[in-house]
Amino acid sequence: MTEFEVDKLEKVRNAVNVCTMCGFCKSVCPSFKAIGWDSALSRGRIALTYGLLTGEIEPDESVVENMYTCTTCADCVRRCPSKVDIVEIIEMCRSDLVKAGAILPKHKAICENIVRLNNPYGEKKSIKDTIGRKPKKAKVGYFIGCTATYRDKEIAKSTMSILDKLKVDYTTLDEVCCGSVMQRVGWDDADSVKLFKRNVDHIRSLGVETLVLSCAGCYRMFKDEYPKHVEVPFRVLHISEFLAERELKLKSMKGKIITYHDPCHLGRHMGVYEAPRKVLKSIPGAIYEEMEFNRAQSHCCGGGGGVRSAFPEDSKRIADTRMEEAEFADIVVTTCPFCVSNLNLGKGDRRIRVADLTEIVDELL
Repeated sequence: MTEFEVDKLEKVRNAVNVCTMCGFCKSVCPSFKAIGWDSALSRGRIALTYGLLTGEIEPDESVVENMYTCTTCADCVRRCPSKVDIVEIIEMCRSDLVKAGAILPKHKAICENIVRLNNPYGEKKSIKDTIGRKPKKAKVGYFIGCTATYRDKEIAKSTMSILDKLKVDYTTLDEVCCGSVMQRVGWDDADSVKLFKRNVDHIRSLGVETLVLSCAGCYRMFKDEYPKHVEVPFRVLHISEFLAERELKLKSMKGKIITYHDPCHLGRHMGVYEAPRKVLKSIPGAIYEEMEFNRAQSHCCGGGGGVRSAFPEDSKRIADTRMEEAEFADIVVTTCPFCVSNLNLGKGDRRIRVADLTEIVDELL
């Protein structure tokens, strides 16, 4: 049985008391669209959390599954008229489920990989060995992130190529996982904080004044989560913000229709909407058009919150619904390696290119 701490108990009780079960979250929840059950919906998850809190239900397989099919996209938080921070409630519940031993095997394996090897994929090579560049003293540091290092490598290559073309004096890092995966699935904070401290101490030792990140999840960690536990003595910029501050001389993409998918970590969680759009709108000859649901109302790709790793079919269905919205475009651009991967998974036989912003800019710069 899960045991909630006193402060958590009060937060959950307050959420239950103010949730009116209005169903506004139902209209935006990506996992509900894919699964179709109220238990896989924000108001349903609050009820499950309350049941665990009071001891009325046990954390059996169905309860655990419903708590982990949430992508933590936070669209329900935006839509909630009662202003319930539903994502916070879900992540608190996950933390207690993990403490009670009710962790999904896939998530356990991922977190154990991070503890042992500093990355979620179980790769034995370090990031510096993988990219072939050694850290050095520099005012600008590039934090690549695990996914762009070990899986979607084109994002890392494109970002470094852009920085080289812009003649930025920058350094790569002997980095470890940012800790985002651990935070999202409810793993013990003690292990996450060790990662925070190791990354910040290393970045500080190189004299970095501005940290640039191409992963939306890593960006959110450094910008929002890290300062809750460690001092972050440098400026933190997503690569889209870094590029938006510069005059880029880009080649033409005449007649190509481009649209932009807002990653949940970068958009709703961190409020970065205009920087990537500014870069895309500066491409000569390209036709920029928005999807119907964009910026704060953007629909989730389905890849976050541990859903992609534990429930790949649900994740794919969510991605498919997002790609349906982009069928008018030639290129869907986004700014997160997880979004790139998952939208590609969901595009099926649609003749639409899905690319990271760095890939497009590097090709045109």
